[in-house]
Amino acid sequence: MSAEVKANVKKLTDELKETHGITPGLAVVIVGDDPASRVYVNNKKKACEAVGFISEEYALPAETTQEELLSLVDTLNNKESINGILVQLPLPKHLDDKAVIEAISPLKDVDAFHAVNVGKIMLGEYDFLPCTPAGVMEMLRSYEIPVEGRECVVIGRSNIVGKPMSMLLLHENGTVTICHSRTKNLAEVCKRADILVAAVGIPGFVKADMVKDGAVVIDVGMDRDENGKLCGDVDFENVKDKCSYITPVPGGVGPMTIATLMKNTLAAENINRIL
Repeated sequence: MSAEVKANVKKLTDELKETHGITPGLAVVIVGDDPASRVYVNNKKKACEAVGFISEEYALPAETTQEELLSLVDTLNNKESINGILVQLPLPKHLDDKAVIEAISPLKDVDAFHAVNVGKIMLGEYDFLPCTPAGVMEMLRSYEIPVEGRECVVIGRSNIVGKPMSMLLLHENGTVTICHSRTKNLAEVCKRADILVAAVGIPGFVKADMVKDGAVVIDVGMDRDENGKLCGDVDFENVKDKCSYITPVPGGVGPMTIATLMKNTLAAENINRIL
């Protein structure tokens, strides 16, 4: 599915080059040497190459100051060849990630983390959607899994996944419950779900006794087990036989997140060119 999305982005990008002589550009900023962040950045760079985008990486040392980072963001905001700006999170602890996100132009905020874009998502009148929740919705549509009228439970309330995921399901007329660390009777709430989205960041957190027979289970987690092997938030082996659909980790939501980033960057090019 992610390959299909990227193929379509490449087709549109090739047409854009031929008709307007324009190539979309994505700038990715990484601060420090977090191994997981490096993997994500490399994957984004490969995806840009695959669809024909300009890809610029700005790898800054861990001791980069807030002023230096904000100055770079300002430069990229004003760089015509760059349509999308992505600052890889998490940042080193001495940096204020909220201030950095708010410094990115909403028109180039292809992660859709800026308060302006978050507000538009709440209203259902958005230019961009956060890449992971949008990728999940694309999967549900592609497999013709209805959301309307169904019980949807999202475990996790982060600004990056949990909250926007809940809003997108709500926009599709799902009945949505958001769970978190203080939710009482969590297993019972989860077991009501026709669509269960796990975004809690704890390996194997969702057990078989938390899942309704025939449920659709979306695993957004990207964790490592005790052996260092990549895994998700769902105990896949014990849950999979109870589900009608379930996403694997790796190879499920992750590729769709990258594909959606490519879609957002192309959309940002169109918006910036029109303006």
